Amino acid sequence: MPPASEPAPGKADAVPTVADAPMSEAIFRAARVHRITAGNLLRETGLYPGQELLMMQLWERGEQRQTDLIKTLGLDPSTVTKMLRRLEQSGFVTRRPSSHDRRAVVVNTTRAGRALRDRVLQAWRELEEITARGLTDEEYAQAMYLLARIEANLTGTSPAPDSDDSFLTD
Repeated sequence: MPPASEPAPGKADAVPTVADAPMSEAIFRAARVHRITAGNLLRETGLYPGQELLMMQLWERGEQRQTDLIKTLGLDPSTVTKMLRRLEQSGFVTRRPSSHDRRAVVVNTTRAGRALRDRVLQAWRELEEITARGLTDEEYAQAMYLLARIEANLTGTSPAPDSDDSFLTD
């Protein structure tokens, strides 16, 4: 086995490996190509990866305070502010002071933003199909369970109670 600093034979163009962290590296690689694929599928909508998640929250729950979007998405406030600025410049959302609390900013979709919904949801259906292609139902359930476990490990929480671990006892 070659040292961790050298690429494996025949893999000169591969991403350098991280010594003693194969799972973390695999997650990083999968997340990177997943995001690239999402970006390619979303390109024709005019949205960047991540913006569609914010839009989905607005489509699902309607007008919301910016602070609520930040909490729901679990992102840094400056990241959400930047996303909203871009979405507003693109004509997909509006921001205005709350009529109940002048310190709060309320975000809503525009007609153009609402018109993106079907195309974004279709892009996510395609992303799900590409991501799960070739997996059996059991493999899909295992992957979902393991991803929930990994997320719980990283957040210091316990896996969601609806995580299906029935495959472990079969």
